[in-house]
Amino acid sequence: MRLEYRGETALHHDPVNRNKIGTFADFDWRRHDTILLDMDGTLLDLAYDNYFWLELVPRHLARIRRLPEHRVRAELLQRYTARKGSLAWYCLDHWEEELGLDIRALKSASCHRVAFLPGAREFLAAVVAHPVQVVLVTNAHGHTLDIKRDVTGLNRFFSRFVSSHDFGYAKEQAPFWPALQAQLGFDPENTLFIDDSPAVLDAAVDFGIGSVVAVTRPDTRLPATELPHHRVVEGVGNLLQ
Repeated sequence: MRLEYRGETALHHDPVNRNKIGTFADFDWRRHDTILLDMDGTLLDLAYDNYFWLELVPRHLARIRRLPEHRVRAELLQRYTARKGSLAWYCLDHWEEELGLDIRALKSASCHRVAFLPGAREFLAAVVAHPVQVVLVTNAHGHTLDIKRDVTGLNRFFSRFVSSHDFGYAKEQAPFWPALQAQLGFDPENTLFIDDSPAVLDAAVDFGIGSVVAVTRPDTRLPATELPHHRVVEGVGNLLQ
């Protein structure tokens, strides 16, 4: 789960960022042996996840509890914040048990909203045409990953999918990265990693990933965020310009 809420969590528009990658030619991803790509907010529009957790779940929970939706949403935001950065934050099993909702059924019923970010499909087509190892690396729960693969056809672009749930650590947590390296056998110095989460990007840098790029507009319904500590691009589609 990756959420951006324009209320308690403020977003900042970033009209000028000195770390911004100008064109595809300005950043040569071809020199990397391995490319690791996040899913939600990097390839797929985070608008779906924000809708799901900040609108759909509160609405259903409010109906069950017969409480005002705004009150339920405020309670949920506190619960989400308490788990942020942990594997539980991304775990459907955890939220089904904690909230008493059939989260899987809600995911299936709303999956028609899942969509690629602008230019992401074209970016994937360009990357997989080159002899590099390309792996999708996500914090998404396995059930969520399966649904999104089916809806978007991500299987056309990836032969390997990795969920942090396979390791017991979220991508924000330091133990995740050596476990991922042990499974994939990549050279960190020759690896490119693209993600939209500052905490995840920081963890990748701390581990020693050679090239890290931040996506600043993971949700098409919201303005770009300011990420001053990383090289940034509004969306991976911009790398093709």
